[in-house]
Amino acid sequence: MTRARAGRAEHRAIGLIRELFFSWVANAIALVVAIAALHDVTIGSFGSLLTAAFVFGLLNTFVKPLLKLLTLPLAVVTLRLIWFGVAALMLELTALIVDSFDIHGFLALIWATLIVWVVNLVLDLAPGPWHGTRRD
Repeated sequence: MTRARAGRAEHRAIGLIRELFFSWVANAIALVVAIAALHDVTIGSFGSLLTAAFVFGLLNTFVKPLLKLLTLPLAVVTLRLIWFGVAALMLELTALIVDSFDIHGFLALIWATLIVWVVNLVLDLAPGPWHGTRRD
């Protein structure tokens, strides 16, 4: 491998790590807003919040695209509404994986999903280092 090619590969790797880091920060901000807005969404500690944001990011990066592919026929029929359910599932899985992150009730899950989506959309549109890091 030539030096130029190795340099480009290293630059891409650093860019990916940077993108994942700011996606993690954006997810943490979105979860904080959902927790602050909804009394039925709770977190045990700041460390648990960071863990939940990390897990949520991993699920959105690796699991969500597979589920979106599997639900593609339903997405056509439901005008992509099924993908809101996929996003809610990612949030619920995060709550199941992270012990002290809890979502109490279906309605709280729906509202939390909507809040996380809106916050991520705003962060994605706002100038800053997290711009373009949404994982959906």
